[in-house]
Amino acid sequence: MLNIVIIGAGEVGYNLAKSLSKNDYEITVIDIDPVKCKRLKENIDAMVIEGDGGSQRILQDVGFERVDYLLAMTRVDEVNLVASRMARKIGAKNIICRLRNTEYQHKDAIITPEQFGIDFVTYPEKAAKDEIENLVRQSSSSEIQKFKNNKFTLIGIKLEASSPLIGRTAKSVELANPFVPHKLVVINRKEKNFIPHENSRYKKDDIAYFMSKTRDLDKVQQIAGKPAIDIKNIMILGAGKIGRMLAKSLQKDYNIRLIEKNKDKAEWVSIHYPGILILKGSGTDIEFLESENISEVDCFIAATENEQTNILSTMLAKDLGAKQAIVHILSTSYLPAVRRIGVDAIVSKNISAVNEVIKNMHSDKTVSISHFEDIDVEVLELTVTNNSNIIKKKYTIDQIPEDIKIGGIIRNNKSLILDQNNHIMPNDEIIVFAKEESLEKAKSLFQQNA
Repeated sequence: MLNIVIIGAGEVGYNLAKSLSKNDYEITVIDIDPVKCKRLKENIDAMVIEGDGGSQRILQDVGFERVDYLLAMTRVDEVNLVASRMARKIGAKNIICRLRNTEYQHKDAIITPEQFGIDFVTYPEKAAKDEIENLVRQSSSSEIQKFKNNKFTLIGIKLEASSPLIGRTAKSVELANPFVPHKLVVINRKEKNFIPHENSRYKKDDIAYFMSKTRDLDKVQQIAGKPAIDIKNIMILGAGKIGRMLAKSLQKDYNIRLIEKNKDKAEWVSIHYPGILILKGSGTDIEFLESENISEVDCFIAATENEQTNILSTMLAKDLGAKQAIVHILSTSYLPAVRRIGVDAIVSKNISAVNEVIKNMHSDKTVSISHFEDIDVEVLELTVTNNSNIIKKKYTIDQIPEDIKIGGIIRNNKSLILDQNNHIMPNDEIIVFAKEESLEKAKSLFQQNA
């Protein structure tokens, strides 16, 4: 049983504790805020300590000589770094740290995370920026995740009433499109997620998650009735860290306008980012949006630190004619409601951080596990062994349990999407989708002895 200490009970720490508590782990959470501690005590089975996570006295009392993981997840880099260093000194085996300042990862950085004994760092703002950028570059999608050095991509697409997939089965669509190999691996339907089987039928408002070779993404979107939008003009609301990183990264390929209502921040950005057009205004001001020709905007991105502002401005932008709208939210509690109101894509830096941390914790040399908090599904990347059940019992593809779905395979350095005529072979590197309760079954099927 793993012994895990989490410092920080904000959205990242809380959702980490929530996800990890589903396992038989011993979890301790430390936070100085009594309100956050109360929330944890009322909702999660964990030991909660109200106090300063950067305090040597408090950390020594925890007993780090038996701690497997320290997760330093406060919003303050200095607290996380100090706590990481002390925890390493007093015996923590593995240390994962959240940092906001990306300067620590620069090759010429004077101070690096390794000097504090940190094994892995998650940069939530950078993770959110990367996710949004992927959505911009592969427009009309609800979610994008890359696998196997970008050879495969998981793409989430919301099916509108006009989608040609409505009413058809996953198998019939695959057979009708033999030159666009893909797999339907997850369906989100009315806020519930499930692993579909070949006779699962697509329904209106489903968010269908497809695995395909990255080069076939445009074709998969066309099959789903949501071809990619030709994006030229982008409006980003919020000149905070995410907004600035996005504007800087996208400005070479798109026409960027960065909106900021705070005069001082707008002036600071205009000085330090001279190549970016920055405008002072409010994303919830209809007259301002119309004066900036919001109807001609191909992609509107709401990336302020106020999620209510982000949600409202995104709704207004869509209503006023923006072709695509991406919203950044902070708390997972807004996810179901925001999905229902018709936003094209939702990104959360906190969910991104949680997913990165859990993937790092659950991955070893033979199995890598990705956790997607918002769709409640695990993704395993593993290599099939000679003594696994699927090889020894010579299972065909259609004999694999319905609650386990193979998305893609790397075989002899070639990318494959398997159909019913293929077999799994030893040394195949496979991407498997399963609910948490089916993880051990999947590992046993592909890697363990009978």
